[in-house]
Amino acid sequence: MTLPPFPLDVRCIERLLPHRFPFLLVDRVLSVEPRQRIVALKNVTASEPHFTGHFPGNPVMPGVLVIEAMAQAGGLLSMLSEGKACAENNGPSQFYLVKVDNARFSKMVVPGDQLILEVTLKRTIRNMALYEGKALVDGKEVASAEMLCAETKAA
Repeated sequence: MTLPPFPLDVRCIERLLPHRFPFLLVDRVLSVEPRQRIVALKNVTASEPHFTGHFPGNPVMPGVLVIEAMAQAGGLLSMLSEGKACAENNGPSQFYLVKVDNARFSKMVVPGDQLILEVTLKRTIRNMALYEGKALVDGKEVASAEMLCAETKAA
């Protein structure tokens, strides 16, 4: 299997995932070990729409979006492990988050932070993948969770 050169930018990520602004939560893929691990990056900016109401005057990235960012990184790991390339449109597969376990949040994520998403593939079961993820800011863990995602084929 030949992987594209790293880091992978957002144009490549958009060919691998169906998400778009404001819900594409991975800006760059830093490294991949196929069928094992991915390290990705999410720049947290003050212009993201959820900060308008979460919370006025004290913007905090919702924890569910940190988990979603980890799940999207897991989807990228699966797509890249299957040999999907950035040069092609890789539909119609989509991964849906179906279960989250052991979610922990140890620090608030705020505008200006850079999330490093480290996601490991624990196992695959039929069309599902179990990932273990953690999000770090400045080298310190801010969140972690186990995520089960199911792959579906579009009709």
